[in-house]
Order: sequence, then structure tokens, then C-alpha cells
Amino acid sequence: MMRALYSGVSGLKTHQIKMDVIGNNIANVNTTAYKSSSIVFSEMMSQTTQKASGANAATGTGGTNARQIGLGVRSGAINTNISTQGASQSTGNPFDVMITGDALFVVNNGTENLFTRDGSFYVDEAGNLAMTSTGYNVMGWLPDEATQEIRQDTVQALRIMNAANMTYPPEATSQAYMSGILDKNDPDVTSAGGKIINLNFYDNLGYSYTARISMKQSDITNEYSIELAALLDSTGKELDISEVKMGEGLRYQAKATTISFDSLAYRWDGMQLKYATQAGAEEDNTVLADLTKIFDASGDVLDTPEATAGLEEIAKAYGYEGSVDEFLALCNSGVDATTGEEVRVTLQNMLFNLANGTAGVQFPISDEKIEFTGRVYDGATVNYNTNSGKFDGINGNPRTTTINLAFSSLGGNFSDITMDFSESSMFDNKGTSTIAGTRGDFDGLGSGRRLGDMIGVSIQNNGMIYATYDNGMTKLVGQIATAEFANASGLEKKGDNLYAETLNSGEFDGIGVDVTANGGYMSTGQLEMSNVDLSAEFTEMITTQRGFQANSRIITVSDTLLEELTNLKR
Repeated sequence: MMRALYSGVSGLKTHQIKMDVIGNNIANVNTTAYKSSSIVFSEMMSQTTQKASGANAATGTGGTNARQIGLGVRSGAINTNISTQGASQSTGNPFDVMITGDALFVVNNGTENLFTRDGSFYVDEAGNLAMTSTGYNVMGWLPDEATQEIRQDTVQALRIMNAANMTYPPEATSQAYMSGILDKNDPDVTSAGGKIINLNFYDNLGYSYTARISMKQSDITNEYSIELAALLDSTGKELDISEVKMGEGLRYQAKATTISFDSLAYRWDGMQLKYATQAGAEEDNTVLADLTKIFDASGDVLDTPEATAGLEEIAKAYGYEGSVDEFLALCNSGVDATTGEEVRVTLQNMLFNLANGTAGVQFPISDEKIEFTGRVYDGATVNYNTNSGKFDGINGNPRTTTINLAFSSLGGNFSDITMDFSESSMFDNKGTSTIAGTRGDFDGLGSGRRLGDMIGVSIQNNGMIYATYDNGMTKLVGQIATAEFANASGLEKKGDNLYAETLNSGEFDGIGVDVTANGGYMSTGQLEMSNVDLSAEFTEMITTQRGFQANSRIITVSDTLLEELTNLKR
């Protein structure tokens, strides 16, 4: 009877332990990523009153089994159900991460690495990705500075918002392309100023500029000139482009042009331009332009206000107001009597010869109309196929598709831009051109960018963390590492949803694994819920209660028997 009493006591104790396990499971039914526990009972020991005997051939008797009386129960093991995935809970927080699979996050408390399935993270004041509940740093790998690719080495704290990651450096534009239709019947294309196409680009410091590119039709219907008309900074200020080359240098465009002198408003007095004398009025001797004060000895225009103003007045008198460069580029072609070579004399040459009294083609200032055969420009020629309307080369070479904008000649932080014309065409579009310039090549490379500020962070399903910037760029700033163990159930619970490795769990090598290595993945904006099954826990609670009651009855009945025994003395 004493054995029965102690067996009952062991049953009460063991069922109480099981109730403690059940109670802890139910208490953590809403704990993030909690893994439920279960207990296994085993009998404590048995008292052998008679050992087993074998069969006796001499006597003809059989063997007997051992006589053993059990002495109670004990808890055999308490297991953590770590391999069962909990349900997902949507939070919408981009730093909440759930692992699907057997891996665990690696976190560090400053002295050791610990492991968790709790993916509730945030970014602390120092820019580190950390656990919301404990502040422990989330560990992972950082990209190599040279290649910007993840290097899987010893895990370290993921400082994703450090000074280097808060901005994305600017880059100069190095590639561009023209696409769309250049309609030969577009009045802009046939005008003196040409079709103006704006190309926006960046220098090395991220400052933006606008290149105004002009395309003009020649008398050859499939040939168009392309030249840089102006360069503006972000404030609209026009920069000096005299040193910028667009192609290989000066070229000639066949373009028959007639200019007319406004004789009613102006008159020539020798080499001086003056206002016309109105009938009944005194002669106006105001000098608007003096050819002798416009050019230097080499024929270049003097950099003086008087020279600039004088040329503007002359251009205005011949209907080219506001287009001095275009006016001076008009030219006539002929054959040099001495060499027999074709020569082209620009209107600027004519004015210079007249001003200096030198030999050569003189500017016929007495004529009201002057015929020109073309113009000289600093740029390149774009050709199109007359039959198909498709692009047919640069400067007459069908194998050449690009033109170089030599902005590096401006010095400072400018870089050359290679512009591709192969996607442009010369189709009929009802007199409307759609041709436009775009930064970057056809794949968007070389487009350049301004300085970018970080505007967001996203975590991919492989744990890679990307920062996004307001200049359209993204940058890999780290990858969350995970750990896997041969026996994850052997991990030791440390509280706060944390686990530590043990001799029976297997070791963490300090590097970890990519979560996708064994088919797992991460989901952002979600947390793993507890895997406690309340229906199973309540069922276990009922059986535990009945087991506890039954063991208490053993003690009660054994006590009654002892009482009967003591009553024999009466």
C-alpha cells in the first residue's frame, strides 16, 4: 500500500508538470512565433519481487515471468514543436518579416548570437535593423564595396541606414538617343531655326542642363543637318558653346536661300549701316553698324558690345533678326580659279573682305536680294532612306549610328554624350514631327542622374535589403542571414522568443545560410503567429485533469486501506 501511495504522488506531480506545460502553451497563444511544447511520460522504475525463470527439461515445468511492481511515473521529455509553421498575420509594416521554412533569424545581444523566429524588426537611431522587443541587432551580410554584391562571410549587424546609404551619388549622362518621326513637311524643319529638340542631361555633380538641338532640312530631301543651338543650365542661363563640337567639325548643307534688304527702313553708306532717310525729313546719320569695327585681323567677330550690336542690326536689316549665327553661316559655292577646287565663301567671309578691302567675294550691299546656295554649320548630317524612310546613317555612312556631343570641352564636370539616331525615321506624319531626345541608351544605361535621397527600404523574399532613392535608383544595402540546425528542437529557450544553441542542436558556424538555400523564403509585412492549437491543448487539459483526479483517488483509497488495517487492532 505504501507503494501505491507514492505512485499516486508521482502521478500527481507529473500531471501537474504537464498542466504547467499546457498552461504555458495557452498563455502564449498570441505570442509572435511562439513554438508550443509537449510532455512525454515514462514510468519511473519497478520493484522486482521475483526474477524470470526458464523452462526446466528435467522436471518438465515451464518458465515463469518476472514479478515487478511499478513505483510510479515521471516526465520523460519536454519537446518544443519548432518545426511546425505558425499561421501568418498581416501587419503592413515593411520591417515585419516572416520566414517560411525551417530557418531562424540570427540576432546578437552584444556578446553572443541568438536565434529567433520573431521577425518583428525596426531601424534604431544608429540605423541598425533590430528586434522590436529586445533591441538586439539583426545579423546578416553586407555588400562588397567593389562589386556591390553580397559577400557571405561572418555575420555582422545590418546597419542599413548609415551615412553612405542615405544618398545615392550623381552620375553624368553619357548616352542618349533620338526616336520618333522627322516629317519633311513640318514647317519647323524647313524654317530658318530648324526643328528644336530638347535633351535634358546631368553633369558629374548631378546638375541638370538642357541641350537645344536643331535639325534642318537641306535641298536634298533625305538629308538633315543636326547642330547644337544652345545649352541652358537649370536656371535658364545660356552657356557658351563655342568650344563644343557635334561631329567632326564644319560641314556644308545645300540650302538655296534668298535674303532681302529692307530698303525702306535701312540704307548703306559705304561700310556703315544707317537708318533710311524718310521723305521730307533730314538725313539720319545714326550709325547702326560699322563693318570696320566688327572683325579682327583674322576674320573673327570681335568680342565687343559694338560688334555684337552691329551684327544684330545687319541681320535684322536682311530679315534674320535674332539669328545672327544663322545669318553669318549663309554661303555661296564656286571654283577657285587658281586651284580648281570647290570653295565656299560664307557671308561672314564676305563682310570681312568688304571691311578690309581684301580680294575675294564682296558683299553686294547695293542689292536688295542676294541668292545663297547653302550654309556652313558646326555639326553633323543625318541621312534617311528615300524609299523606306528609315534611318540610313550619319554623314553619309550607313554604318554610323551615333553622334558625339563633346560637352567635355566645356571643362568642369561635363562629360561627352554619345547620341544614337538609329530609331528615328522620316515618315509622313501629316506635317508633324514627333522626334524627341531621351537620356540613356535603349536599355536606360548611361542616362545619368542627380543626387538621390533615400525614400524607402524593401526586403526581398531572399532577405536582400534594397534602398530606393528619389532619383529612381535602388541600392543593395545588405541581406538578412539565417541559421539552420540539424536538430532545431534541441535549441534552448532563452526567453523573449529567443533560442540558444546546445550540444544536441548542432553548432552555428558564424556565417549562416541564405534562407532560399533549402526552399525557404521571407515575406514582408507579415509575422508568424504562435503554432499553439487551442483545441488540442484543451483536450490535453481534460485528460490531464482526469489523470490528476485518478491519481488523487489512488492516494485516497490507499489511505482508506491503511485505516482498515489499523482498525484491526480494535
